[in-house]
Amino acid sequence: MSISSEFSDFPVISYTEEHQLTRPTPLHEQPKRARIEHQLGVIGEQHEHIVKIIHVLWGHKECLDYIKQLVFDGGDGLGRSRVGFKQEVLSALIDLSNLHELAPAEPTAADR
Repeated sequence: MSISSEFSDFPVISYTEEHQLTRPTPLHEQPKRARIEHQLGVIGEQHEHIVKIIHVLWGHKECLDYIKQLVFDGGDGLGRSRVGFKQEVLSALIDLSNLHELAPAEPTAADR
């Protein structure tokens, strides 16, 4: 039995331009800020303290160091060890590290 004859009673789905305009935007197509907020929300559901620290460190090299420590070293920098993260939290942390950009450096006295 072929697949087409097996499901012949179902209507054929065709996407028109109108449907394309109303479809939900996939996460990877959303603006960067929306992606960051989404990933922080995923992490915050289970690890609110981690989100607070990321907010403080965001835009600095220490943020990437902190995320790396969470993912690879098994601690949160506050002396708490853990068994591991759920897959969605780990994925969100990795995506955040990819979205992170260093803030422009503050001018030093020598630059002024």
